[in-house]
Amino acid sequence: MRLNKTPKLELTVQERQGLRKNKILLSDIHKISVSDLCLIMEVSELRAKELKAASEFQSVPSIGPAFAKDLIKLGYYELQELKEKDGARLFEKLEELYRERIDPCVEDQFRFIVFYANNPGSDKQWWDFTEERKNYRSAFGYTARPD
Repeated sequence: MRLNKTPKLELTVQERQGLRKNKILLSDIHKISVSDLCLIMEVSELRAKELKAASEFQSVPSIGPAFAKDLIKLGYYELQELKEKDGARLFEKLEELYRERIDPCVEDQFRFIVFYANNPGSDKQWWDFTEERKNYRSAFGYTARPD
């Protein structure tokens, strides 16, 4: 069963006012086109794209704002862009980006969101991928520590 949750987006006062004025819920931002968001919220195209992406990623069960930001930092703006990706490789790219070790549970989230992109509406949660990650890392290990 999919949870209906309102995304936690970091919005400016002006952006919130634009949503209120147009009677748009935070949870519906990802349903609006980037060009319409630009007009409604009076933001740049990039900002509208980021807000739309954060909303879409956070509409996935058990995905929160921090992970949504990580996906955006890696250059993803739509769930469908993750369909053919490898969760382990995405995790490694994030460690490269931050140049530090990241909690292995984040890899579980990557594995989950790739699965969810291919299986929308699934009842699985990110922690359902912990065993898969552990088995994979037991066999293949982790990449060298980022510098």
